[in-house]
Parts: sequence; C-alpha cells; structure tokens
Amino acid sequence: MRTRLVSLYLFIFSCAIAASGFAAGKDSVRNGSRSREIVVYAYDSFVAEWGPGPELARRFEAKTGCKVSFVSCGDAAQVLSKAVLEKASPAADVLVGIDNNLVDVARRAAVIEPYESPLADSAVSADLRLADDWLLTPYDWGSFAIIYDTASKVAPPASLEDLAKPEYAKKIILMEPRTSTPGTGFLAWTMARYGKDYPEYWKRIKGNILTLAPSWDAGYGLFVAGEAPLVVSYTTSPAYHLEAENSTRYRALVFAEGHPRQIEGLGLVRGARNPRDAKAFIDFMLTDEAQSVLPLTQWMYPVSASVKLPESFKAAPAVPTARAVPPSEVARAIDTVIAIVSR
Repeated sequence: MRTRLVSLYLFIFSCAIAASGFAAGKDSVRNGSRSREIVVYAYDSFVAEWGPGPELARRFEAKTGCKVSFVSCGDAAQVLSKAVLEKASPAADVLVGIDNNLVDVARRAAVIEPYESPLADSAVSADLRLADDWLLTPYDWGSFAIIYDTASKVAPPASLEDLAKPEYAKKIILMEPRTSTPGTGFLAWTMARYGKDYPEYWKRIKGNILTLAPSWDAGYGLFVAGEAPLVVSYTTSPAYHLEAENSTRYRALVFAEGHPRQIEGLGLVRGARNPRDAKAFIDFMLTDEAQSVLPLTQWMYPVSASVKLPESFKAAPAVPTARAVPPSEVARAIDTVIAIVSR
C-alpha cells in the first residue's frame, strides 16, 4: 500500500454517511445488530434518488429478503479511502465503483477479497474483466470523452492537443484525480497519448482548466450550469440529455487518438459482517434483472451483452479505444500532475 497514491488517502474528504430513504439502517450499522442486511459503500450518483441504488435495493430485497443500506461516500476513490480507514473494523460488506485505474490500489490496501460469482463467466466478457482472481466483479463500463456545449461560442476541439490551445483558456472542467475516477481516467488518457511527456502536456493545458472538481457530480453540475463549455465525462452523457430533456445540445467529441475505457466493479469487503448476503448481492448485480436498471440510471453500458439498450443510447458515439496504461503508472503520476496544476 506504500505507493505514490498514498496522497489519495491523505486527501480524503469526510464521507457523508447519508443513506437515503431506502437506506435506513444507519443505527444498526453503528451498533452491529444487523440481521439480513448488507451495508454497501458507493459513490454519490449511484445512491442518489435518480441513480440505480434505490431500485436495485428494492429488487434485491424482494428477491432475497435481505435489506440493502447504502452509504454515500462522494466519488469512488473516496469509497476506497473510507474502507481503508475502517480496515481494522469494517462497517461495509460491499464496495461499489472501484474501477480499472484503482484495482491495484485496492489490492495493495487489502480491504477486499476475491470472489468469483457463478454468473461471472457467462455475464462478463474477457475484455471487461478487472482481475484474473475476481478481486472485483465488473458491472458496467463506458468510455471517457470531452463533452461539448454546442450553444457555446467556441469551436469544438478535435484532439487532446487542441485542448491546450489558447482559445480554451478557463473553458475546461476536469476532476480531481485523487478523489474522482473520471479525474484519474483523464490523467490516464494523457499518459496514453503522450507517454513519458505527459507532464509537459499538463503544463500546456494548465491555464485552460477552470477547475479540478472534487467529483464527477460537482464538475458536470458546473458544466450544465454554463460555467464552461467543455467537461470530461462519458460518451453516453448525451444519451441522458436526449432521454431526460429531449435535447441534443451536448455532444461527445470523438478524438482520433482513442478514448480510455472505464470499467467499474464491486468487491466483497475483507472481514464483512454478512459475507453470505454480500456475495448474493454481487451475484444479483450480474443478472439481467439488475443489469437492465443501469443504462437509464448509471448512463453506462451494462456488462451483460443480453441487455437491450434504450433508443437514446444512439446519441452515444462509437469511439476508438486508447492504449491502456498500467494502473500503477497512473497512481505514480497523480502527485506529479497535482504539483503542476497547483503551482
């Protein structure tokens, strides 16, 4: 666990133990008197009223009789940080949202343990697997992209290099790579494109960054509020605006150099108080019943190829995939980039 990403743990935001209406049960987490209940740590948008959490909890409880209490911890990196802080006495049974850029950190932290669901081989294709030992079970995936506000007065960039042009001064919203997985994903994108020269790219782009938002929710909220015409998000973001607002205002830009892929997983907490039901929840997340909830709530692609996508997903462009950068290299790069943008 002694990697350069230790700065992630030093930068932990205080997690809001904010369980929504379906997530009552906070008191039982404190006093340890849980019965047929699992506690799931997840990122804000997953547990929000409009996210997949409430419906998944309802369906899982109806199917198994086990209650799901969600705890919102900010972004996915903060989910892992909270579990690390509680390692000696875990309160969670399942962690949700640990992605391909955090899998090495999660392994070194030793807060989750491998579990291979009996549904894993049939539900998850080989290119989406996060670890051979199933330390994490993938449940959705997407490709990062720059989202462009077509109502703005600037022309859309056509590449990462274009983002460094002076006309985009203070017009780009990025996310903190220490606390946000889209922030880490954008960093990995620059490393895939520029290799060892990525610090020079960050020096060129620094003046064009309006802010490094602490989470995707915060950053995308600033974008739709009109604070800047460009934001890092997912190719599927325009599908949301088409479905929810019947709007084509926001467009995912396709860059020829390729786009990094994010694969999100969930894991069984080492020392979980209710491992049996925690494993059942992981199994459930691979069923088409659960997978079908994700497109219109997560706005990501389900790992199950048998789930039919909504018509609005036609607004998500097909993009080439960027070279994958080893997570350990991305972890070591975080402090370098923070030092550059903080000067």
